[in-house]
Amino acid sequence: MGLSRGSAEQKAEVAPPTTLFLFGAHGDLVKRLLMPALYNLSRDGLVDEGLHIVGVDHNAISDADFAKKLENFIRDEAAGKVAGGGKDPLDPALWSKLAERISYVQGDFLDDSTYQDIASKIESTGTANAVFYLATAPRFFSEVAKRLGSSGLLQENGDGFRRVVIEKPFGSDLASAVELNGCLLKVMSEKQIYRIDHYLGKETVQNILVSRFSNGLFESFWNNHYIDHVQITAAETVGVKTRGSFYEHTGALRDMVPNHLFQLLAYGCHGAAGRFRCRCRSRREGQGGWSDPALESGGGSGKLGAWPVCERRDG
Repeated sequence: MGLSRGSAEQKAEVAPPTTLFLFGAHGDLVKRLLMPALYNLSRDGLVDEGLHIVGVDHNAISDADFAKKLENFIRDEAAGKVAGGGKDPLDPALWSKLAERISYVQGDFLDDSTYQDIASKIESTGTANAVFYLATAPRFFSEVAKRLGSSGLLQENGDGFRRVVIEKPFGSDLASAVELNGCLLKVMSEKQIYRIDHYLGKETVQNILVSRFSNGLFESFWNNHYIDHVQITAAETVGVKTRGSFYEHTGALRDMVPNHLFQLLAYGCHGAAGRFRCRCRSRREGQGGWSDPALESGGGSGKLGAWPVCERRDG
């Protein structure tokens, strides 16, 4: 995610004061996607000055050094020294202001004392709102969730909210996904869970739905009567680099196809939702298929046939 300028037409509410905990703070996802995105949001005035960013990982590093490490990467990205870079240069004054609210908690994800330190950090920020972003290896998802629950960090009161963000891949197959989902719901409510695919935040991906349903030119022929087949190309610009361990366990196929590419396919194929809200869109994406109910079997005719309908929980 480059340092691209936000669209002037996009009107979004400013996020409330929140303490954002980034588990797996030294990982590729945090430095290459999450922190540049947070910097962009800060630059565009979409985050409150009460946003506190806290990295959580087992590596020993000071608050200042952690912030400097993130700054160096974002600066290099803006200079085009890494894939996806070459965007707006880093604003030193803006970054300095954001860096003042970046800190770090060293701890093992499986050690209860880590969560005591997290609780202390929330108290020190002065806001009851907290978001826990699990940018970790998938094997830690359920373990971190259990400990967040047992430590009381997911309990909400009238003064604040608690949310947990789970990155893809959400399980390695249906059985493991159901198991993980059950584990989460034991310690938090459905409304507290955000199942995230960071790929979908890309501007081009967001524009697919706008192009389909807000442009009469495309809407009239974007259906099975005029489209013979669909091809999706994932043109990666970043190699494995330091992510060898992740790919050894997860694999490139599971990393890309069942989430990134299938979501793109769903965006291209599902019918219009009644409203552009998460639950409506989720319901349409889960149904699959083209919007025209009179779908014919593909067979040898070259026509796109109906897709299997699968159940997907709202939220």
